[in-house]
Amino acid sequence: MWKAASRHAIRAVGSTLSDASAPLARNLHASPGSKKIVGVFYKANEYAAKNPNFVGCVERGLGIREWLESQGHQYVVTDDKEGPNSELEKHIPDLHVLITTPFHPAYVSAERIKKAKNLQLLLTAGIGSDHIDLKAAANAGLTVAEVTGSNVVSVAEDELMRILILVRNFLPGYHQVVQGEWNVAAIAYRAYDLEGKTVGTVGAGRIGKLLLQRLKPFNCNLLYHDRIKMDPEMEKEIGAKFEEDLDAMLPKCDIIVINTPLTEKTKGMFDHKRISKLKKGVLIVNNARGAIMDTQAVVDACSSGHIAGYSGDVWHPQPAPKDHPWRYMPNHAMTPHYSGTTIDGQLRYAAGVKDMLNRYFKGEDFPNQNYIVKEGKLASQYQ
Repeated sequence: MWKAASRHAIRAVGSTLSDASAPLARNLHASPGSKKIVGVFYKANEYAAKNPNFVGCVERGLGIREWLESQGHQYVVTDDKEGPNSELEKHIPDLHVLITTPFHPAYVSAERIKKAKNLQLLLTAGIGSDHIDLKAAANAGLTVAEVTGSNVVSVAEDELMRILILVRNFLPGYHQVVQGEWNVAAIAYRAYDLEGKTVGTVGAGRIGKLLLQRLKPFNCNLLYHDRIKMDPEMEKEIGAKFEEDLDAMLPKCDIIVINTPLTEKTKGMFDHKRISKLKKGVLIVNNARGAIMDTQAVVDACSSGHIAGYSGDVWHPQPAPKDHPWRYMPNHAMTPHYSGTTIDGQLRYAAGVKDMLNRYFKGEDFPNQNYIVKEGKLASQYQ
């Protein structure tokens, strides 16, 4: 823990990923005086008034405006985040804290970090901070943190829903009803039970573990690949088998769920070559990050039937442009990125952001698991 006397005079030296010489860290805690805090969220428009707990939107700004302004801080909230003339860009030179969200990510590039002379803290309202150039943040001595665990239940439940939607061939049946049709055969010829299927998760962190626990009652054959093996007691409780070799696990799976962070190692990891080795007719659920998949490789495999169904809520980039090919490929059950922004999830990550801001103002450390970049070092999952 930092000592109180050093809170406002820290010029700590931390190690970088690739260089033994360390950057001068910007103050890890707030210096005295008013701070400019900018939040980037999606706009709710007419839906903002429909639920008083809808705090994750521009209109409510995580519900922290009154609290921040009562302490003399400036709080700017916008959804306008792209390009040199965007609202966000106007505030980059003098903001101290930037809060953004995976559901409407403000892409924080090395160029933006260089312009942000006063920036000290980057907070993710939710989990997953790959919209930030983490190496540039580390080299600039910034602190990057997220609300770890805030929406893991939300995402795990959504993944289970998507598995069932694909396995039971639900969407064609729904579309028949809406279109006034009735053709049971057109649905049933590719509808299956989940019981007895082999489900593999690529990544078994907080979300992956929760998904495996929720799948256990379905009597599936559960596999997982992760950089860290679960302890034997948890493995036994969940009934999942560790697969050290990812490429040995994948062809065994009827259903693959992506639960790994987006890093330099995982970007584009599901390319044409890897997908070609999957079981023909495989189902894939991806609520992790869109860029883990090779976009065109997924389109081609869905079109050929090699992937029998693809579902997820993550795209690259986000928001997805109208001509994004995943919108038009066959056998998909895609949605906008909303799995982790349920009302329950919003309340949890709003409370987590407020807690970290309060700690920042007081010169206190965050819960250790929330740090993504601290003192020039990246969290292990991003290394």
